[in-house]
Amino acid sequence: MTMLKWVRRVALGGVVLGLLAAAGAGFYAWQVLPRTDGTVELPGLEGRVRIERDAEGIPTIRAGSRDDALFGLGFAHAQDRLWQLETHRRIGSGRLAEAFGEAALDTDRFLRALGVRRAAEAQWAESGPDARAAIEAYTAGINAWALQSMRARPPEFVLLGLEFEPWTPQDTIAWTTMMAWDLGGNWGAELLRLRLSLNLPVERIDELLPPYPGAKPLPTADYATLFRSLALGGALRQTAALDAPPSGIDGVGSNNWVVAGSHTTTGKPLLANDPHLKLSAPALWYFARLDAPGLKVAGATMPGLPIVVLGQNEHIAWGFTNTAPDVQDLYIEQVHPDDPMQYRTPGGWARFDSVEEVIRVKGKPDVTITARATRHGPVISDAGGPTDGLGGRGYVFAMRWTALDADVRAIDAGLAINRTRTVAEFIEGTKQYVAPMQNMVVADTAGRIAMVSAGRVPLRRPDNDLHGLVPAPGWEARYDWAGWLDPGQTPREIDPPRGYIATANQRVHDTAYPHFITSEWTWPYRHDRIMALLAARPRHDLDSLRAIQADEFSDATVRLLPAIRAARSDHALAAAAQRELAAFDGTMAADRAAPLIFWAWARQLTEGVFADEVGATLFEAQLGTRNFREALDGVLARNDAWWCDDKATPEAETCARQSDRAFTRALDELQARFGPDVSAWRWGDAHIARSEHRPFSKVRPLARWFETRVPVGGDTYTVNVSKVNHRADAVTGERYLSEHGPSFRGLYDLADPSKSRVMHSTGQSGIVFSPLYRRFVAPWAGVRDVPLWADGAPAHVLELAPAP
Repeated sequence: MTMLKWVRRVALGGVVLGLLAAAGAGFYAWQVLPRTDGTVELPGLEGRVRIERDAEGIPTIRAGSRDDALFGLGFAHAQDRLWQLETHRRIGSGRLAEAFGEAALDTDRFLRALGVRRAAEAQWAESGPDARAAIEAYTAGINAWALQSMRARPPEFVLLGLEFEPWTPQDTIAWTTMMAWDLGGNWGAELLRLRLSLNLPVERIDELLPPYPGAKPLPTADYATLFRSLALGGALRQTAALDAPPSGIDGVGSNNWVVAGSHTTTGKPLLANDPHLKLSAPALWYFARLDAPGLKVAGATMPGLPIVVLGQNEHIAWGFTNTAPDVQDLYIEQVHPDDPMQYRTPGGWARFDSVEEVIRVKGKPDVTITARATRHGPVISDAGGPTDGLGGRGYVFAMRWTALDADVRAIDAGLAINRTRTVAEFIEGTKQYVAPMQNMVVADTAGRIAMVSAGRVPLRRPDNDLHGLVPAPGWEARYDWAGWLDPGQTPREIDPPRGYIATANQRVHDTAYPHFITSEWTWPYRHDRIMALLAARPRHDLDSLRAIQADEFSDATVRLLPAIRAARSDHALAAAAQRELAAFDGTMAADRAAPLIFWAWARQLTEGVFADEVGATLFEAQLGTRNFREALDGVLARNDAWWCDDKATPEAETCARQSDRAFTRALDELQARFGPDVSAWRWGDAHIARSEHRPFSKVRPLARWFETRVPVGGDTYTVNVSKVNHRADAVTGERYLSEHGPSFRGLYDLADPSKSRVMHSTGQSGIVFSPLYRRFVAPWAGVRDVPLWADGAPAHVLELAPAP
């Protein structure tokens, strides 16, 4: 055989193999997409279920009973979001390392120490019969698809070598706890204050973490002296803050508002909601409509849960924002010097409750930890890491948290909301709601509107001089919780004369309110802007509410514009940058240079002012969750020389000098990244909304396929919020990414529900080969939406029939 013929045969063989591989990949991509037409016979059904999907992939699930409808919802969730269900299950159970390897071990340790799955077992035992029936029907629907009807596993399972295990009711309950984790926690702020107190006095910490505008810092004991007396500093000085487990929710804010019929063009209420959560691919939300006797409801569901979390039924519409209540307290528990299974209490030494937890690690030996609990709750420092040992005197951290109580019954509460008929009934029903505490706005077809902050609020004793701001000595009874606030006394507002209500994580009560909810209120930039826009016109319609959702004006930026405009620099681009800033009004448009210049300057200035006092390691660790803007605002307003002086240099820097240097460093940074033409810089080139895929966003060759990206405007303080991340991304090194934003938008018309509209951040499908995987990315970024309720004939109809 001649060399030429041999080469031709090899080339032909390569082509054939390539074609076969392509055909195999195409066949797999076809097989993995769910069947959406025809009839499937399944055990566990009472009657037939129709899953009618529209062109956007949104199912209307019609059934002869509520439980069959929830079976259908579970089936649809599994068809479109099976990998998301798998990650939700693994997070709630602390089983990530089984799939992802040793890199996930620390997270699993924390979740096992926290005891989310153990709490789920107890909460399932306490669930009411209605919730148990609903969860069991929903669970059966998931398993009917995954274990009986699925033709091919989604690619994540294939690439990681995983099989889907049967879903259980406890998986659903555990996910409700993880929903509450970020939405109801301030434990990170407690640890931050503790660490800051090792270097700073309390009065300086109050400037770095300032109180709500117009309020004074809560008067506390000198906790800096307390912690030094306990010798807590040794281990903590050498470590960064303990990381929270990545629930994937990570709430940073939300907006909702409701307008009475007296202020709308329809004469009936209108309601808007956009919860600001971690952006993920696929989105946390999945739109669905349920139609069964006694149940007609549509809106945002969450894979893993048998309820419509946010939405509208035939009688009401509702929306949530996070209250950010102080429902987590950390306790410093002293361990007996001679017995690690005893800890100190007000009445003497007591034994820890304990359980052995075995963590499977992919490719590595199993890891066993002893998870302990005190009278306050789980010992989170049994996860190891920076809180392990807490120095030389044998202390551990325990957590008291409302969401771990056995009587939470989150699904019971959600099912009740789905069936509610009036505002009054809704408010009464929230008395049974425990966690996560939410500011719930509601409107009914009779024309009533209201807001109620629903959730269980702990009461603290008058002699508690730490107020839950920092970890408290667990052996002193005065720091124990003293019961619960009467659920009828949480903040609320019903049919106000002004005709509208808005919440945006701001303080939801006036200064005369007698009870403590939290010290973690979000500053009221978004709330005040929403209220101003609502007051700006006598009548609103859905278009005007959508315009408010799209608003990109940042009053927080306007407050600091005089400071950046006064900055001086010898940088070659300084004059061009100042020309951009001179025409800047605080609108954070994606196609403008000024927002990019401003945020780069603000980041550089924040680091220059605070990093030396906070400590470089701790400062950098905090940049993923907070940007210290409120503290910076206060420092510049006071011209505070103590903070502005860099303690690491011999000279005494002024605030003006720090601002000048920050401006120069910002221009160096932006020139290196975007080139020398300032007029060509664009905020949207840096400020990209990235929806993270777990785990493939951390694998660069796969990230481009599985995550979604889109340039956006706005910033952390705009109504159309798009949180700006100061920290450089661990994989790409990018700064100013937005990974938290309006995970979902809803606009509800109580006069004509057919006009209600919704949108979430990616698409209905969680299967990367589906055209519906990215279907919503562009309309979401453009603040466009789709009908909430079914509109016209379905594009696909799948019938689920009882097996004979």
